[in-house]
Amino acid sequence: MTAQNHTGESPFLLLGLSDDPQLQPILFGLFLSLYLITILGNLLIILAVTSDPYLHTPMYFFLSNLSFVDICFTSTTVPKMLVDIQTQRKDISYPECLTQVYFFMIFGGMDNFLLTVMVYDRFVAICHPLNYPLIMNPHFCGLLVLMCWLLLFCISLIHVVLMRKLTFSPRTTIPHFFSELVQVLQVASSDTLINDIWMYLDFVLFSVLPALGIFFSYHQILSSLLKMSNTATMHKAFSTCGSHLCVVSLFYGTGLGVYLSSAVSSSAHRSKVASMMYTVVTPMLNPIIYSLRNQDVKWALGRLPGRVVSCLDGL
Repeated sequence: MTAQNHTGESPFLLLGLSDDPQLQPILFGLFLSLYLITILGNLLIILAVTSDPYLHTPMYFFLSNLSFVDICFTSTTVPKMLVDIQTQRKDISYPECLTQVYFFMIFGGMDNFLLTVMVYDRFVAICHPLNYPLIMNPHFCGLLVLMCWLLLFCISLIHVVLMRKLTFSPRTTIPHFFSELVQVLQVASSDTLINDIWMYLDFVLFSVLPALGIFFSYHQILSSLLKMSNTATMHKAFSTCGSHLCVVSLFYGTGLGVYLSSAVSSSAHRSKVASMMYTVVTPMLNPIIYSLRNQDVKWALGRLPGRVVSCLDGL
């Protein structure tokens, strides 16, 4: 079959999670429920942080940004998957494929950056408490997030530009439930050397370096905590760091699972399961972890209904 440069006339085919017709209603109900829980949980975190003056600190500023990014991250893949299950269609146009890759990389990268910035915030707060207000001022925090967005917009755009130079066979089949960059490059008919090099550089920049930064920061944090004599302060520090560490472990663990499953095994099913964990399950669990393990968030969520009622009475 002759390879061609896609311009939108011949769509890709997404295999989805399963071809079994009896499983489609179950999958639709399951992922719709997970998606709604994700949206609701992360919206509650955003509302709690923005409405409670006590949470107007750098740590919770980054947490509310993480919740917003998680909503966008899961919305990049799940709604399309739900539509495909409901309509029994598997096609995705070339422009839609590029768009999904672009936004998936942006929001996935922002998740990575925010988790790194959050542990840096804890590192400064615990290891350099006297300089904390000076270093983590609102202007610096806002600028840090803005620079992350701009950098990811540019890096993701380069990936899309490089992808447009590739050729694909008509009706190319992607053995996945969304257009993941690695999967799309694997089904290309032309040489993907430049794309692979850029992807590996991207992996080092946005995964390896942040992971090393997180590891170093936690090493310093643990050393400082062990030197503390105040038990209450130590407990509160462990509580906030514990929530973040759970989220980091979940994100990097599932993300690592995706690449290991692709490298070690050619099984498309294993790759789908690993991808599902970090694109659907992780964004859903993040607000649950923070609300269960963080006392400040618990109190803010408990006060949220009263604040909503007060706002409604004011209207």
